[in-house]
Formats: sequence, structure tokens, C-alpha cells
Amino acid sequence: MNNFSSFVAPLDDLAVIEIAGPDAAGFLHGQLTHDVTGLAPDRARLAGYCTAKGRLLGSMVLWQGRQGPSPALYAMVRADIAPALVKRLSMFVLRAKASLRLTRLRVLGVTLAGAPAGGLAAESGRLPGEELIKEAAVLSSQARAWDVARTSAGSWIAAPSAGADTARWWFVPADADDADDDAAPAPAMAGPQARQAADCWRAADIAAGLPWIEAATQDVFIPQTLNLDLIDAVSFTKGCYPGQEVVARSHYRGTVKRRMAYGIASGADADAGGPLAGVDIYNALNPDSPCGRIVNAAHCGGAAHVLMEVQLADLGGPDFRLRRADGPAIELMPLPYKIKAED
Repeated sequence: MNNFSSFVAPLDDLAVIEIAGPDAAGFLHGQLTHDVTGLAPDRARLAGYCTAKGRLLGSMVLWQGRQGPSPALYAMVRADIAPALVKRLSMFVLRAKASLRLTRLRVLGVTLAGAPAGGLAAESGRLPGEELIKEAAVLSSQARAWDVARTSAGSWIAAPSAGADTARWWFVPADADDADDDAAPAPAMAGPQARQAADCWRAADIAAGLPWIEAATQDVFIPQTLNLDLIDAVSFTKGCYPGQEVVARSHYRGTVKRRMAYGIASGADADAGGPLAGVDIYNALNPDSPCGRIVNAAHCGGAAHVLMEVQLADLGGPDFRLRRADGPAIELMPLPYKIKAED
């Protein structure tokens, strides 16, 4: 999928929101699709945030921050929706002892692909890339997806991977200046190699079947059509949250007719035309109207890797095309988890 064995990628498309206060966990528990009050300190959790109609405004990775009288939780989201999520969620805090803010924390992606430490040598703000890879190798010996580890350098969250021979970590460097609005940001990775590494990290998210809601896809999908119920991002026993009735009804009545699939489009045409999130896809066998929509896309290895919401009926023998019925062909690829047969 990429030209690196092990590498560090600057994930500037991600941002970290802090939810702090004695009622922070209880407040979030009543807003998101998954259990927050039961979140263990050594585990992270994927969850969605919906409108009252059950459509996703955001997807996020949650983990516990500091403990004590004013505990905090962190939520990693796409950067282009982070300010809007903070504003909207803050409207519903009301009397809860909780507050939300968009932090200055950066996110790095560290990938170990069964090779000796090496790869992208760049400053992370605390540790050089090679040292980050070495530290991730130690943590990966017994880690599983969604494990959380904390070191003096920062927080590590084990990301899901499509391959058993690849370990992936989100790394959030500790930043003592985070609360200081006038503090200079940590040094950023830059240049073509860093951008390529970030693109290939996003392609690995896609291969793992991990969807991110971004600005172009807000208020479009329900959790099940993005497979969130298949990757432990929805609890059907936790109680109420915005959109819960719609999500539960789709689950218990078996009315989910669309699911998320993974595909690869190759060639120059697949790389042209700008961002792909929210773009229509077609089935050339039924070309009159779009059959689905791109959820996320990443360009890596000369191809466009895409997650796409499609009709289940089209998965039998499709000829998916990007943007138009005669557009670049999208080759359907297997996800690392199964879509339930009863769907």
C-alpha cells in the first residue's frame, strides 16, 4: 500500500477535543452512540454523534485523560468538523459540570510493518521519528486494537489494522503548553515525504474499514450504513442519546439496506478532480443514477483508496465507477470484518 516499511506520519487532518469536569463522562454518555461511563483507563473507544434523525455529525476516538477532582476525556475527530462539534455539544451541557474545548494537541500516526525501525526521520516535538518507531515496537509486543498506553512522551492509542503483520498507533505528544493560547505550536513535519506518509496512513484507515465523518459527509449517513455497529462503535443497551430511536429501529427491524464497502480506483483519472468525500459513485450495470457515495478517500501508491456507502443489493456483482457511470473503475476489496449475512 505504501513505500515505507515503518514510518511516522503527521496527521494534521485530526484534532483533539478535551471534555473536562466531574460530569464529563456522564454528559458524553448521553450524547454518543457508545458507552462512555464504562470506558476503562487503558482502552479507547470509537463512537458516533448523531442528529435527532440519527444522522452522523461526527465520529470520534475517545480515551481517558487526567483523573482526580476535575477529570478529562479526549475525543479525536476530523479537524474540519472539530470547532462545530465543540460549539454544538457545548449547547447541551446545561447544568452538567463539564466543559469542552478544542486543544492544540497534535496527532501522529506510527506504523510498524514487520520491519526494523527506520522510515521517516522527522521531529515529533518530543521524540524523533526513529525513536517513536522504537517505542511503538516495544508497546506493540502485546497490544491489541484500542489499547491505550501512556509514557512520559505522550499518549498512545492502538489503531485497528487490516493486516496482522502491521501495528498502527495514534500518538498524541504531551504538550505542557496546550492550555496557553499564545504558545507556539509544536514543530510540524512537512514536505512531500511527510504528506505521502499521511496519505498512506489514511489509506490504512480505509483498508481497516475505519470511517471518519468529515465536513463533506456530516448529516448524511446513519451509523449502520458506515458499519459502526459492526466495529463496536454503537451500544444498543446504553440508553438514550440523540438519534437513538432511529438507530435502534433500523437495528431491531432489520431495515439496513446500505452498508460501507472498501474499494480501490487506479489510474490518472482516479487522482484527478479534487477531494472525493461525499462524491457520488455509480454502478455501470445500472447507470441511470448514483448507487452510493464516498465516505473517505486517500491517494496512496498511485491509486485512490475509498470507503463508500452502497446498496447491499449492489455487492453481488458490481461494476462500481467513480463520479459517473463511465468513470474510473473501483475494484471492490475485502474488509477485515464481515457484513452480517442477515443484512
